[in-house]
Amino acid sequence: MATFYNQATLSYNGNTTTSNITTGELVEVLSAKKHAVLPDYVAGDAVTYIITIVNSGNVPFTNLTVNDNLGAYTDAGRTLTPLTYVDGSIKYYINGTLQAAPAVTKENGLTVTGISVPVNGNAAVVYQTAVNQFAPLESGSTITNTATISGPEVTNNLIATEQINAADMAMLTISKSVSPTTVSENGQLTYTFVIQNNGNTPATAADNVVVTDTFNPVLDPITVSFNGTIWTSPTNYTYNTTTGEFASVAGQITVPAATYTRDATTGSLVINPGVSVLTISGTV
Repeated sequence: MATFYNQATLSYNGNTTTSNITTGELVEVLSAKKHAVLPDYVAGDAVTYIITIVNSGNVPFTNLTVNDNLGAYTDAGRTLTPLTYVDGSIKYYINGTLQAAPAVTKENGLTVTGISVPVNGNAAVVYQTAVNQFAPLESGSTITNTATISGPEVTNNLIATEQINAADMAMLTISKSVSPTTVSENGQLTYTFVIQNNGNTPATAADNVVVTDTFNPVLDPITVSFNGTIWTSPTNYTYNTTTGEFASVAGQITVPAATYTRDATTGSLVINPGVSVLTISGTV
């Protein structure tokens, strides 16, 4: 509800006089909310948003426009947009019934046109976005995007915002290489496992990271090191010299968190993974 004021002016023969001030209340019957299906995000995530518009009045609203800024923010004097609309993902419902897809444009965020809300009814606009290279990933980071609903019958534009948070977690990948690639009988073979963490928190002993492998041909004996420190069995790992089955002991492998920098030209976030290296050498 909003209060409005009005006053008239009367002019005659070069004279001017004013009326009393009238006061009224404008009841706004249209409301809007925005909701992210999941509250957290990581690099490359898909984030689904639902914008719900409710009409509690006895007159329908037509030809509404919904504009979402897709989380645009300013960094070093430039505007960066951390979310990208996923083409073709738009869904439009009136009172829960799916309608034909509305018109969508992608200039200055995401703009959806042609939305209607019936008397004592609701409309919902559902769409998917992708977390892109401009999204902040450091612990404590957020993306806050704002949807503005406007139209010829709307007195004051409706504003609906939603905040999602960068998930605090480790994100590990592993790659394996062998040297040399050609080895003779009774020769030496070395496997190198590179474990990378793209997440904003380290992988600690509490995460119980375990590397398992079965060497074929079997290596015997073996030497194991982790980040340059020699490991011993069974404190750090177990190994079956008959089957070639290797397993690190849970909690022995840790990986530091990634660090993040900005490209000075584009503003893109550059992920510098945390890295740990497990090396296993043995005789074929």
